[in-house]
Parts: sequence; structure tokens; C-alpha cells
Amino acid sequence: MRRAGDTAAPDRLVAARLSGPDVVRVGLAGLRSRRTRVLLSALGIAIGIATMVAVLGISSSGREDLLRRLDRLGTDLLTVQPGDTLFGERARLPRSASAMVARIGPVTSVAATGTVDASVRRTDRIPDEITGGIAVRAASAELPRTLRIGVRTGTWLNAGTGRYPGVVLGAEAARRLGVDRVGVQVWIGGRWFTVLGVLDSAELAPEIDRSALVGWDAAERYLGFDGHPTTIYERSADAAVEDVRAVLARTVNPENPEEVQVSRPSDALAARAAASGAFTGLLLGLGAVALLVGGVGVANTMVISVLERRREIGLRRSLGATRGQVRLQFLAESLLLSAFGGAAGAVLGAAVTVGFALYRGWPPVVPLWAPAGAVIATLAIGTAAGLYPATRAARLSPTAALATV
Repeated sequence: MRRAGDTAAPDRLVAARLSGPDVVRVGLAGLRSRRTRVLLSALGIAIGIATMVAVLGISSSGREDLLRRLDRLGTDLLTVQPGDTLFGERARLPRSASAMVARIGPVTSVAATGTVDASVRRTDRIPDEITGGIAVRAASAELPRTLRIGVRTGTWLNAGTGRYPGVVLGAEAARRLGVDRVGVQVWIGGRWFTVLGVLDSAELAPEIDRSALVGWDAAERYLGFDGHPTTIYERSADAAVEDVRAVLARTVNPENPEEVQVSRPSDALAARAAASGAFTGLLLGLGAVALLVGGVGVANTMVISVLERRREIGLRRSLGATRGQVRLQFLAESLLLSAFGGAAGAVLGAAVTVGFALYRGWPPVVPLWAPAGAVIATLAIGTAAGLYPATRAARLSPTAALATV
């Protein structure tokens, strides 16, 4: 009991605390009161996030497709071609170049083609100057196995058919000539050649796609081919590719190895996979600009919200809400607005990636860190966009806010 004359200490007023769920409910209530404006602001964030996720996803899908093609085609293929002589003339590979390359220990397969001075046309009625961009090449029997090319229809040249006027067309050559079946004849070098087969696309040797391929013996007999190969393809064990590459030029032409060019076709695909990163950076910059515009929209929405709700802010302050609680309310609204836009953008970006990848025949790949980065980006945008409006709302005095008409 309190004795007479004792003075009791006055009770101190303690502001009620808002729990996490309460903060979310208050923030959602503020957003529901202006749905159209919130939807438009969230759309700006969604477009920026969707752009960034889609750019990363499409780039990753394209790179994955290239890497899978490299795995399928192999990186152990080397090509040998003639270079230039000391006097600037075009050099020639020896006739025995393929046989010499085959003697290198780690080499597993060798094939060769030779350019033939002839043109191929669908009929003998077409003028000589119209070639359709199709080259005629002599080809050795090992070409499909070395390049890993399938035969779409018909058969490949063998020891028998390679001696007679028969031809196998590359994929693009067959399309340009309008040939889709075997048994038809085409006009090559002033005589008819029977189409024996049509090849699938040769990804590591696109020149084969645009070629009409005849047997080595038939090219010498009927088309005046001199027997010198112009391109040699060889495959070797993966671990020995660089060692083979170092000795190829001297093996092909021991007297003048400087007149021999050695290349690796798979390097082109690897370079494309690496170069795609440059375009990714550019497009990510565009996505960042779109995200920045969305953040400005969120900030604008929150500033206007503070101006429109000054009476509400004054009433809350009069009922005991602290400045920190008012600041937290508006910051929560900004974060929720940005989070909704970011989530929608991440889903939209992933959907665009999957749709585009399936359209192009690529494996759909969405890096796991892309959606995580989207969440972090939206939270950062929400914090930055809502910090000033929340601080401004917290600084309003109750009397001035309630006096606003």
C-alpha cells in the first residue's frame, strides 16, 4: 500500500511496437488504396527485372548450346591448307600429304578434299557463269567419318563409286540445286553425274555444305583434277592435339613448312561462346536503365502517397504512432511494391528465356543466381526509392498534417 503523503512516480508512456506481420499488413493496406498507380509502378520494376533475367537466361542458353555442340563435334579436329610462297603465290600441298599425316602416331583418322576447276548446275541448259555458289571438290572416302557428318539420304562414295561419275551433295548444295533424292543427275564439268547421296550439315566444315563431292579417282579421270589436296582434315587423341598441331606443317611439307597453314575449326565455336559475354554486358546495361526508370516510378508513387495521406499520417501520430513507425510503414510499402514487381519480372524473364530457347532449339538455362540477383536488386531499389518519402512522412508534425485540407 502507498502511505499518505507519498508521491507516486507518473507512469511513462511506452509506444506500442509493430511486429513483422503487422508491418506487412499496414504496408499492404496502403498499397490497396491506390491499386492502379501501384500496378503501373510495379510494372516498371517488372520490365527492368524481366529484361535482365531474360538477357542472362538467353545468353546462358546460347552458350550452353555452343558448348554442347563442341562436346558433340569434338575439339580434336585440325585442318591443313596451303599458304603462300615466298613470292606471294599460292602454295600447293604434296599429293602424298594425307598419307604423311596418317603416319603421325596419335592421329586416328585423316581425310582430304581438293578443289576442282568445274561448276555444277541442275541441267546443261543453265549458262556456265551461273554457279549458284557451289564448289566442286574431290573427296577421299574417310571424309564423313573424320568430320562426323551423317548421310541424310543415299550413300557415301566408296572404292567402287568413287571411280565413276557419281556425286554426293552437301546440305546447302542440295538445297540450292533443288535435289532432295538420289538417282537424279546434275551437270558437272560438261557431263552428267548421278547423285548418290546428300549429307547432313557439317558444322565444323561449312565449306562442305556448299560443295558437290566426287570421288578422287573420278575427279582425276573426268574433271582434270591434278590430285593435290587443298584441305586435309585430321583427328587425333584429345591429349595430343597440341603436339600434333606443332608437327603437322613440317610433316606435310618438310622442305617448306612455312607454306602450310594449320587451324582448329572448333576454336571458332569457342570464340563465339566467349564473345557472347560482350553482348550480354550491353543488354544488361539496357536492363539496368529500365530498372532505374522503374525505381524512379516507385519513388514518385511514394512521394505522391505521402502528399495525399498527410491527414492519415497526422491522425496516426496523434494516436501515438512514433516517427519510426510512420517511417517503417512507408518504407514497407515501397519494399512490398518493388518486391511484387521484381517477382513478376523474374517469372516473366524466365518464361521468355524458356520460350526463346525452345524456339531456337537450345537447352533452356536460367542461372540460379539471376532470380536471386533480381530479389536483391528489387529490395535495393525499394529501399532507395522509399527512403526519402518515408523520412518526409515521419517528419510531418501531427498538428500541421491534420490541418491539411
